Amino acid sequence: MGSKARKKQIWCPQPLTPLMEGPDPEMQEEGGKKESSWEVIREWFRAQKGGLPNPGTNLSTSGYGSGGTIPAKRQDLRLLLGVLGCPLAPIPQANDPIDHHLLHIKDIPFETSIAHYIIQQYLAATGCLKQQKCNKNMYASGSVKMVCCETEVSAGRNVKTLGTRSGESGCFVLWQMLPGMWSLELVVGGNKVVAGSDGKTVWRHTPWLGTHAAKGPQRPLRRLIQGLDPKSTASLFAKAQCLGEKRIGEDDCFVLKVSADRAAVMERSEGPAEVIRHALYGYFCQKSGLLIYLEDSHLTRVEAPENETVYWETTIGSSIADYRDVDGVLIAHQGRSIATVFRCGEVSMEYTRTRMEEAWSIDDVVFNVPGLSMDYFIAPADILDSTLQSP
Repeated sequence: MGSKARKKQIWCPQPLTPLMEGPDPEMQEEGGKKESSWEVIREWFRAQKGGLPNPGTNLSTSGYGSGGTIPAKRQDLRLLLGVLGCPLAPIPQANDPIDHHLLHIKDIPFETSIAHYIIQQYLAATGCLKQQKCNKNMYASGSVKMVCCETEVSAGRNVKTLGTRSGESGCFVLWQMLPGMWSLELVVGGNKVVAGSDGKTVWRHTPWLGTHAAKGPQRPLRRLIQGLDPKSTASLFAKAQCLGEKRIGEDDCFVLKVSADRAAVMERSEGPAEVIRHALYGYFCQKSGLLIYLEDSHLTRVEAPENETVYWETTIGSSIADYRDVDGVLIAHQGRSIATVFRCGEVSMEYTRTRMEEAWSIDDVVFNVPGLSMDYFIAPADILDSTLQSP
């Protein structure tokens, strides 16, 4: 029966669509490569505000935010990949194991000791505490769907909600090797984003920005702590504080918080953009002990050329679900993230708020891949050159 069924299968070749990996011709025509991701976000908001139709204009036929024009759709995709593609956690992972902190429980605040207990329950629930040997590396592949939902534009008393739910589907491949080395390849809408870390420097490459290194201390990829790597998640919350309890859906959760200190956020400031704060909140289910929701808030102040101070707040909330056993460890295989980018002036009453979504699923997870070495995580040559030249 099996051989007959295989004979009846008809294999249809599927052509590979071209990917945008090199410099984007459209960006070169606009005046060259942008200096930072903030420039891309600012250009997108400027286009939204500049394309605001008159009160009597029909939004369905004006072309604004409808995705009918290719440039507008490409701008939406750049914003999606810039915000949801490969965000980083706010702080580095702790070098010391959780058990080391528990030995000095008398010297730490009560809220922190409670957080340590919750993290221990999380490690036990995911099966990490009973592992006989440590996993040296990990491979994961999955699919994503990103949607730019709507933009709310306020000009004084007038508030307009514009745009439609235009989305793109894609896939990603993620490699990880301890300690602190990872590599991500994400393809969405014909554009490829590559990011990685060699354990010292985090870098990213996009067709419209080129290759650049992330400023500040080395921080883990946010996708890894969304239920893919429980030990990295536990290390990230090693010095967390328990804020109390909160209900997420049908589950009562403990809320843990970690945030970057002032010195760390100052290192991440670049040019006119000054990072004010970056905090991460983890919601751990009281019944199962698992991480079911993750939220981080990132506030940046930008000095505009017109001497107007503009604040940008990016908030990403991720629901984490569908935990499955992979070699004795529970790994989340499904989730959904909702991101909000809020822009407002220091004096002006005008503001702009954009909402976007990402649904992701994990197709395959493999631990201890044979042959994977540190050479796979070497940063690009231009990143290494800039690192050597920096003081």
